[in-house]
Amino acid sequence: MSLFEQTAFDNHEQVVFCHDRASGLKAIIAIHDTRLGPATGGCRMWNYASEQEAIFDVLRLSKGMTYKNAMAGLPMGGGKAVIIGDSKTQKTPELMRAFGRHVQRLGGQYVSAEDVGISPADMAIAAQHTDYIAGLEGKSGDPSPFTAYGTFLGIQAALKHQTGNESLNGKRVAVQGIGHVGYHLCRHLHQAGAQLVVADINQEALKLAVQEFGAKVIESHNIYDEAVDVYAPCALGATVNDDTIGRLKAGIIAGAANNQLATDAHDEILKNKGILYAPDYVINAGGIINVSYEHAYDADASKKQVEGIYDTLSQVFAQAAQNDLPTGIVAAQLAEQKLTAA
Repeated sequence: MSLFEQTAFDNHEQVVFCHDRASGLKAIIAIHDTRLGPATGGCRMWNYASEQEAIFDVLRLSKGMTYKNAMAGLPMGGGKAVIIGDSKTQKTPELMRAFGRHVQRLGGQYVSAEDVGISPADMAIAAQHTDYIAGLEGKSGDPSPFTAYGTFLGIQAALKHQTGNESLNGKRVAVQGIGHVGYHLCRHLHQAGAQLVVADINQEALKLAVQEFGAKVIESHNIYDEAVDVYAPCALGATVNDDTIGRLKAGIIAGAANNQLATDAHDEILKNKGILYAPDYVINAGGIINVSYEHAYDADASKKQVEGIYDTLSQVFAQAAQNDLPTGIVAAQLAEQKLTAA
């Protein structure tokens, strides 16, 4: 299948394939939409099974960034980058410098930050060769705590809509993925009185979650079967799919991962099952909101704007209920309205 025939292509403005022989860099930068401003989104490094898988991922992620930035009210378009490779064994300073050079060649059409497999320190290396890197230490810094905070507030908004009470005291929350964002989310949930069920392939992260938050550890493939109030996917996407959706016992899906639904059709299925879904690009916008303050950093202003995620999700939930529509469809409609008005 050609790039233009992929359903995920969705009228992308530009897709760039980047290669550097010396460092081994193989990357794809996707610019989905720049009507609101320069395409802005993180760079992910992942050991994709195929180039087609990498292309599909970067296309979906970049479109998600367009909607995320629009719904957060940011003067940014949507873009994303993926580097093909194992971040633990193949990532080198030379590779990140090569990535920076490719970003620079786009002349500001794409601004990159960190994502899965990439750290703020990696971005600092890339920034040696480009002016278009965000989320750097000494400026806005690591966006993960802000993503987690916004996700926590989104969970509260979902509970308020579904039960009339936003309190997490005594609620069971299953957090899948205890990385940078998942750890901070667990901390917020624990402080709010939630009982945590956690899953991750990183045993050290699980051990920390048990020690600090009294979490119950479960195998990742069994987390869907847990009777919990909230399922919070915080690792990679597409965990809500044909195989898992029938097993979910949570009344709410609200997490920090991107592209949580394998297909748009799962949005309607969740609605019919009575499961409230917090659209991922709305609930996990805290990190990019913080990054938007990069050049005149104001932590208080950033936090205040992140807190707006609660109200935005409440609007999505209310409008979906009023019109008997899936929440994902409503969020997409609102995002498209903002883009059209740009």
